[in-house]
Amino acid sequence: MTGHEGRPSRRTALGLLGAVPLAAGALPGAAANAGGRGPAGIPAGLRPGGAFDRYIRDLAERDQFSGTVLLAHRGRHVLARSYGMADKERRIPNETDTVYALASASKPFTGLAVVRLAQQRKIRFHDPVGVHLDGFPPKIADHVTVHQMLTHTSGMTDPTNDAPEPHVFTSIDERNRELAARARSQRLRFTPGTRKEYSSMGYEVLGELVATVSGQPFHEYVREHVFERAGMAGSAYHTRTEWLADERIAHPYMLQEDGTRVDGVRHLDKGGVSGVKGSNSARAFIGSGGGNGFSTAPDLVRFALALQRDELLKRAYTDLYVSPKVSGPPLREGPEDPRRGEAFHAYGPTASIYDDQRYISHGGGIAGGATNWSIYLDLDWVAVILCNYDLPIEPIIAAERARITA
Repeated sequence: MTGHEGRPSRRTALGLLGAVPLAAGALPGAAANAGGRGPAGIPAGLRPGGAFDRYIRDLAERDQFSGTVLLAHRGRHVLARSYGMADKERRIPNETDTVYALASASKPFTGLAVVRLAQQRKIRFHDPVGVHLDGFPPKIADHVTVHQMLTHTSGMTDPTNDAPEPHVFTSIDERNRELAARARSQRLRFTPGTRKEYSSMGYEVLGELVATVSGQPFHEYVREHVFERAGMAGSAYHTRTEWLADERIAHPYMLQEDGTRVDGVRHLDKGGVSGVKGSNSARAFIGSGGGNGFSTAPDLVRFALALQRDELLKRAYTDLYVSPKVSGPPLREGPEDPRRGEAFHAYGPTASIYDDQRYISHGGGIAGGATNWSIYLDLDWVAVILCNYDLPIEPIIAAERARITA
């Protein structure tokens, strides 16, 4: 891909009104001017052949990266690179439009679905869980609110903590029943609202809330009201059966203790090497409110554009969705960086400041997968990193962020 012509922009208000549709393709390249930027304000380090491009290529050549990286400015691809194999057994390479399991990077879709229901006056953010869902113990039903689940201040645990022996689910109904039962057996880790601690279980409950209040299965609601509205034709909550059969979808290659990698979809008995990333998400059969929707890098750019054009929510609710709510430690801490501001959580994405510029983002990690997308609200950039290896993604994000905000 080449650089793009146009005027540089630093918006002080949210929105990309008048941005050119992604399908229009890239504009012709332009020579760099003084300061290492072309007329479109594209830093030299982000253009094809630039420092970031060379950095990703070097990682791939050392088998330390497998996946897709996409940088877009004002909706147009600036840099699109894919490396490695989506399916080694069938010798299918990763491509720009390869579909990846997002892990927790799909939590913001859950948050947006909730905000949309609030926009329709079907829920309120201060509603306790028990207003909409039955069977929870009083400490949760009467005291944990929608706002607290969205901002990770509910006190609910993460479902990977103290998990039972690995179980391979065989249907959507079985998976939903198990999640509902585990949610109702929760013991709060702290009094709701008193501190922030990342909780996938809170988002699992929000997924059930979306289904109950809307009258649609969670996956169908997100498909209709997020993916279809944003033109995200390559995005869905795929079942394991689809994951195995569809050649567009990348398989997760899970690192083993001996340094080899195993295909998680074909080897459900295997997991990763340690910690949260030790889980094999293919066992779950399908994703949920807590994560593991599927998307492509171009679709995530489409999501960013639709969000900023107020095509997913009305303007007031778009602002509500992306604005900082609760301060707390960042979900992923990279090297010490004086340009990094305080981290906040919005209603789904994280909402942060870097070098005095706003961005929203979310990442995810599973055995055999690492993902992150960022929307730079003041700079007209979207950056997407989708990997089908479990790897430390923070250095890649840091390299991207430092160059975009330079």
